[in-house]
Amino acid sequence: MNRRLKEGALVNDLHFTSIGSIQIKVPDPSQMIHLQFRRFAGCPVCDLHLHSVARRGSELSAASIREVVVFHSSAEALLPYYEGLPFDVVADPDKKLYRQFGVESGLRALMSPLVWGPIIRGVVGSLGRTLSGRAPLAPFNPSGGRLGLPADFLIAPSGMIIACKYGSHAYDQWSVDEVLELAARARSEVGGSVGKRVVAG
Repeated sequence: MNRRLKEGALVNDLHFTSIGSIQIKVPDPSQMIHLQFRRFAGCPVCDLHLHSVARRGSELSAASIREVVVFHSSAEALLPYYEGLPFDVVADPDKKLYRQFGVESGLRALMSPLVWGPIIRGVVGSLGRTLSGRAPLAPFNPSGGRLGLPADFLIAPSGMIIACKYGSHAYDQWSVDEVLELAARARSEVGGSVGKRVVAG
């Protein structure tokens, strides 16, 4: 099991490149970063969630929150699905970042009844995009497997992890409302103060 991080931990400087060739630095001194760990390219439940985030991208930007989404797929596999979405998507096929942030996999990703409804809705939505030519069919045997679990981290400009969530199943993540609420609470309570422990990077 990977070592989980906790609120108050400090993220060291991380640098990576999005599938759109945008350079990303974590932390970002000008805004908070919502770092999401998803599953594989074309994952129906990931697509369901990310399209809900995309619809409210202007609210997140207005709150000075930058969305960065990590997948355990290659950039080539990700491009057909996510190139046009209004946030940064990062390929991590070797799961280096997953290990750094303690993000796990397990059978519980698909076993919870709470994920079955989103799976059906996600498959229907993904099939619709495939039939309309907007995205290819989801892979039958994806790189990194189908048992990945999501995780969310809200990182202050100081590098402090303001809040984090490790999903208990494949569709267990923060909603946009929760991200906005956590960011607003952090501004009022801690003002983006710097954490005390270096635990990632």
